[in-house]
Amino acid sequence: MAEHGSQAQANIGVVGLAVMGSNLARNLASREGNTVAVYNRSAERTNVLVSEHPEAGFISAASIQEFAQSLHKPRTAIIMVKAGQATDAVIDQLCDVFEAGDIIVDGGNALFTDTIRREKAVREKGLNFVGAGISGGEEGALNGPSIMPGGSAEAYETLGPILSSIAAVVDGDPCVTHIGTDGAGHFVKMIHNGIEYADMQLIAEAYDLLRTAAGMSPAEIADVFAEWNKGELESYLIEITAEVLRQVDAKTGKPFIDVVVDQAGSKGTGVWTVQTALDLGVPVSGIAEAVFARAVSSKPAQRAAASALPGPASEWSIDNLDTFVEDVRRALYASKIVAYSQGFDAIVAGAEQYGWDIKKGEVAKIWRGGCIIRAAFLNRITEAYAEDPSLVALITAPYFTEAVAGAQASWRRVVAESALAGIPAPGFASALAYYDSLRAERLPAALVQGQRDFFGAHTYKRVDAEGTFHTLWSGDRSEVEATDSH
Repeated sequence: MAEHGSQAQANIGVVGLAVMGSNLARNLASREGNTVAVYNRSAERTNVLVSEHPEAGFISAASIQEFAQSLHKPRTAIIMVKAGQATDAVIDQLCDVFEAGDIIVDGGNALFTDTIRREKAVREKGLNFVGAGISGGEEGALNGPSIMPGGSAEAYETLGPILSSIAAVVDGDPCVTHIGTDGAGHFVKMIHNGIEYADMQLIAEAYDLLRTAAGMSPAEIADVFAEWNKGELESYLIEITAEVLRQVDAKTGKPFIDVVVDQAGSKGTGVWTVQTALDLGVPVSGIAEAVFARAVSSKPAQRAAASALPGPASEWSIDNLDTFVEDVRRALYASKIVAYSQGFDAIVAGAEQYGWDIKKGEVAKIWRGGCIIRAAFLNRITEAYAEDPSLVALITAPYFTEAVAGAQASWRRVVAESALAGIPAPGFASALAYYDSLRAERLPAALVQGQRDFFGAHTYKRVDAEGTFHTLWSGDRSEVEATDSH
């Protein structure tokens, strides 16, 4: 362990040195101007990190008190421990040894409402608390993630330059911005992960259609995805999909994809996104279908029992392979646009509900590098919000309206053909249904309102008069009464 005199030596500290924390500490230490203090509950993990990376110049601490003593004021510490009780325990420990004005940063995947609670509690003790979403996985933590910090403007004055030093950089801009107060950073990170769920599901559906309907091999589909990655679909997820599909299992010699059990898990952020969107009254059907698709995949007993259920009565075949592949590409792009549009709708609603001033264009800008959903078309989102900051829906921006219009015929064919072939494509289908719902001149919600008023006197509004009304339903005749004219 390093010896400490009376003078602090580090400008930033990391608590929690599992893979993400260790990589983040190494990233911080590699940037000019940073000296990093490290502490882990298990001293062995601290010793391993320090001994394996002497070039980092870490200041190691044997206790939380020693860790605090090693930091310049205002002290700044990033917590990288398991979300939940472990995070609360470390926050309590730091509050005991930190002083007014010091900064505690939670860099884990915390639920944003927990961050709101923690920020309030820490603020009442005179300290700053920042919930920072960090995207990019282990590689991003080490080489440059996309970072979404919340918290006070005061805290960001100290923290901003440090985070900018380690963030991914695109076109000269670090992929970090102050998202908003208290839980705003973790909220936006949650939505990011929800969009990630949808994006991955749509890519999986595209693969399934090419594999099952078109009969293409994984290697052939890998070539298709590699080609797609040269155009408007260029993104990290498309890139790695090609790599995954090219992989051959060393043990069996089979395509890697064919030896993987087809059951996908979930760590919570996708579920949180859907639950939060329901509370906010925002439709995020693409994200929801992605979460549900993982849930269905993880029900082997039900799937086995249902395997004998009848499918399409007649066989369906592809007339032209090249046309089908291009249709799937366009359907994927259109559905991806819907997923992002729904995600940004949720960000707008969350900002309004919780009083955050979130700049949507800046969010898209910092997602261009470092994070899992980084993609070329995020520039288009930044441009759309720059042209119209109050854009009512991303999909109505001229570029995206034109892009979806160009893909519409293919999109409809793919959804119809997947149904005819009996191949599930819930992401594609729900995205198209959402698009058609938005553009419909009149929706059947009028009938739903009539039903609700009939069985529960829930009232309704009329197209020809102001106010709220209820019909006195009685056999063959009915009477209408105004229940609230205001």
